[in-house]
Amino acid sequence: MEFKDYYKVMGVARDATEAQIKQAYRKLARKYHPDVSKEKDAEARFKEVGEAYEVLKSPEKRAAYDQLGKGPRPGEDFRPPPDWGAGFEFSGAGARDSDYSDFFEALFGARARAGADNRRGGFHPGRGEDHHAKVLLDLDATLHGGTRQLSLRVPEIDAEGRLVSKERVLNVQVPKGILRGQHIRLAGQGARPPGEGTPGDLFIEVEFQPHPLYRIDERDLYLDLPVAPWEAALGATVKSPTPTGTVDLKIPAGSHAGTKLRLKGRGIPASPPGDFYVILQIALPAANDDKAKAAYAAMAAALPFDPRANLGV
Repeated sequence: MEFKDYYKVMGVARDATEAQIKQAYRKLARKYHPDVSKEKDAEARFKEVGEAYEVLKSPEKRAAYDQLGKGPRPGEDFRPPPDWGAGFEFSGAGARDSDYSDFFEALFGARARAGADNRRGGFHPGRGEDHHAKVLLDLDATLHGGTRQLSLRVPEIDAEGRLVSKERVLNVQVPKGILRGQHIRLAGQGARPPGEGTPGDLFIEVEFQPHPLYRIDERDLYLDLPVAPWEAALGATVKSPTPTGTVDLKIPAGSHAGTKLRLKGRGIPASPPGDFYVILQIALPAANDDKAKAAYAAMAAALPFDPRANLGV
């Protein structure tokens, strides 16, 4: 996917003010409007400018986009990082336009759909707009639940027309067993309506931080467990970490690298609970002294083993 440099498209600096961005858009929109422009690629350029303006005119989208930096080098493929946009508080449902690029869709499309889905029943007079945000939680938050202090950045335009961010700190009750992509609704924590009325809600989408040991897949957890060659070949009982403590794990004789062992119900305590999978990885001792080298040589002589036999070479 191609990275879109929206500042370059608009011909403005990355620290451009709100007024400068608006002025650039008006100029380019007139230049490339398909009804009046004589440029060969007017329609494509008009859409490109409209997409760039959709992002840069919004303090929230612009602040999140700025997180990406200046993007990859020309010709390199781009994929947004998994934690992209985490910690930003967005208002409304955002734009949903089929004419926008795959790049825009990857960054803002899912967020727009989530925002639209959360606005149950649409607009209500006298009620503030709903806000939404994505946050990164540690694995312990879903395993045990409880209160977490979350810090959100709320982008806005200052008196000089420049983009700034304010911090908002919330104490949030995280339900035990919450899964990636699910939302926590904070009633009344969205925008306040003009005058009297009821504030909107804040919907927090859950994402998980990478864990040093465990991988998360829906309700299930995975661990790569190193075992010695003789433990895999002969079978053994070894200590294995799990999120709820160390267990004695039985390694069946004849196991190999990639063997999957299942501990039922020891994954995320959702409804139903997930499972915990141990993936065996064969760890080889280093041949860094004469004794170790002799042991490897004896093994090679005793075992007529060809690991490439099925390759036909």
